[in-house]
Amino acid sequence: MRADRVAPATAADRDAARVPVRRLTVLYDGDCSLCVFLSDWLRRRPQLVPLETVPAGSAEAAARFPGLDHRATLDEITVVGDAGQVYRGTAAWIVILWALREHRPLAHRLSTPAGARLARGAVLAAAKWRGAQGSGDRGQGAYRRDDRGRGAQWGGRAYRRADGWSYDPARGWSHTPPACDGGACGTG
Repeated sequence: MRADRVAPATAADRDAARVPVRRLTVLYDGDCSLCVFLSDWLRRRPQLVPLETVPAGSAEAAARFPGLDHRATLDEITVVGDAGQVYRGTAAWIVILWALREHRPLAHRLSTPAGARLARGAVLAAAKWRGAQGSGDRGQGAYRRDDRGRGAQWGGRAYRRADGWSYDPARGWSHTPPACDGGACGTG
């Protein structure tokens, strides 16, 4: 089976002894600042199993994995193995750690029943932080008004490329306002 296809599979044919994992694709929310940071961090780590990161819900993700529920991949981290294995949530984080040279021992500890509870707690904490940042609230951007509609307030939302934000791992976040349509710019 090609790595760019998601195969329907039963538990029996996903046995690691029969279907080794040779490559993993991490689908992450490209509009979530934490997710983008972690995607960059993953690419810089020494890997025992190659990891590729692809924005969830993107045209590339849809073309490579047509059998996935792509809306669900925006809600929860999803990892796809080269033989069609699909990992979500806590299992996705554990398999990502397993792929990293420096973190494989931790992945083995987190795969125990006690470790799985700890891993689940970490995943829930990240999800709570992400929800508080508004990355699940598509289209809001990093710049927003307060709850009374007054003034502008920074932070509390995902930094989006469409709003002019970009991230460089060496320099951090930068903002270039979008061009004005028709020569008229709203200044808010």
